[in-house]
Amino acid sequence: MATQHYDVIIIGTGAGGGTLAHKLAPSGKRVLLLERGGYLPREPENWDSREVFINDRYLSGEFWYDKDGQAFKPHQQYFVGGNTKFYGAILFRMRERDFGEVRHYGGLSPAWPISYQDLEPYYAEAEKLYLVHGQAGEDPTEPSRSGPFPYPAVSHEPRIQQLSDDFEKAGHRPFHLPVGVDLNESDPEAGRCVRCDRFDGFPCLADGKADAHVRCVRPALKHHNVTLLTRAKVERLVTDSSGRIVTEVVVERHGVREVYSGDIVVVSCGAVNSAALLLKSASDPHPSGLANASGLVGRNYMAHINSGVVAISQAPNPTKFQKTLGINDYYWGADDSGLPLGHIQMLGKSDRHILRGGAPWYAPGLALEYVARHAIDFWITTEDLPHPANRVTVDRSGRIHLAKTYHNLEPHTRLLAKLKALMGRLGCHDSPIPAWSILDKRIPLAGVAHQSGTVRFGADPKTSALNVNCRAHDVDNLYVVDTSFFPSSSAVNPALTAMANALRVGDHLLERLGGHVTAAAQPVSDGQRQEVPS
Repeated sequence: MATQHYDVIIIGTGAGGGTLAHKLAPSGKRVLLLERGGYLPREPENWDSREVFINDRYLSGEFWYDKDGQAFKPHQQYFVGGNTKFYGAILFRMRERDFGEVRHYGGLSPAWPISYQDLEPYYAEAEKLYLVHGQAGEDPTEPSRSGPFPYPAVSHEPRIQQLSDDFEKAGHRPFHLPVGVDLNESDPEAGRCVRCDRFDGFPCLADGKADAHVRCVRPALKHHNVTLLTRAKVERLVTDSSGRIVTEVVVERHGVREVYSGDIVVVSCGAVNSAALLLKSASDPHPSGLANASGLVGRNYMAHINSGVVAISQAPNPTKFQKTLGINDYYWGADDSGLPLGHIQMLGKSDRHILRGGAPWYAPGLALEYVARHAIDFWITTEDLPHPANRVTVDRSGRIHLAKTYHNLEPHTRLLAKLKALMGRLGCHDSPIPAWSILDKRIPLAGVAHQSGTVRFGADPKTSALNVNCRAHDVDNLYVVDTSFFPSSSAVNPALTAMANALRVGDHLLERLGGHVTAAAQPVSDGQRQEVPS
């Protein structure tokens, strides 16, 4: 079978790849999207917390291996839209200072080769594309903006409004979280969101969550020039004899080997899988892995130091859509800390099944019911620092190994103590009830939702794998467009930065390819969309 050729091949359909496809779709260039998963089934189990959190219904089922060789099941999903199908859609811009060198308790967070101002127009574009609701001027650490949020902030429900008021009384500056959601509170019929308690960590049956599938891939497929192959796992990338050009994208699909080629090849599989694919693509010109002359591919893996905190409200908490409130007063430090601590935001509202996933086996059901009715759920994030020993490797059998040691735990401990000390003033019990209560639980290695850093970009080929446009230093037509390119992780959710960067790289690719909107590239009806059946 002859190799099929495209102008651009994008491997992965999440925050990076899906957004890039949307950017390139109107250009008329032939774009092939390769997704190793299928479409996420729309079924009642989408909103069943037992199925999602206890039975792991939508996880990949694969095993990765930690630094000691112990197998674990990563919290990784493979569907059109990637992990954005399950994310909480909190879409922060990184702070302006995050782009420079920052000193932390655990060491230095390195500077980026671009500035916040380089990315600001793309942040604005991404916020519009992903329906971000927010209120400018509330967040004390908010970076400068060229305009307001494209949509008004999502309102707090009564118990969260009281929490916001209590934070203010305690001397803090709470703000409305930037949420990507199809919601119009002044006209409920105008949006898809039903404002339920199944938003954070669940796929959305109503398509109300602004994920990469709904917002980017689906519209891109209305263009004649965009094709999607599902259940197409890319096994390796092959170059010409010089090693400078990727000539083949080797795919396993339904047990059959298929080969595609593209003028441009974009890897966007997530920080772990993108690094693994490059490492598995080792060859004579690239003996240590594709695009790895620097030796940095797979190294400097980061995943925020995250903890879920369940505060037990003295009064019941009937909130449904809880993910509306954030606190950044400790982002850059505190009265007793000259170094950054991190970020606090709300989690989606827990129930007994979500709590059961983190409670000891002997926790009684009635106690879990009480805790669930009274729970106020927080998520605290501290910046993870890059370290070369924190890395992705692939063994001879193709299995992924993920070595990780945290080097910035002190600020996380301090931030957790700050939140615990506020419990009484926030109308919560200031001690765990009962004794085994999961008042705080740090996210383990398997929690890879905020993964980044394994194929960092930079100006120097000796200290980075990609240039400032996210093109591999060593390979002329290879790009990496997901969170792999991050030199540092900041302490805010990474998704919007991945989306904004994909739009930035999209502009670069359009210039490189001479792309422009043509009549042939205008959207077609849903019934004509260019998707190859899985």
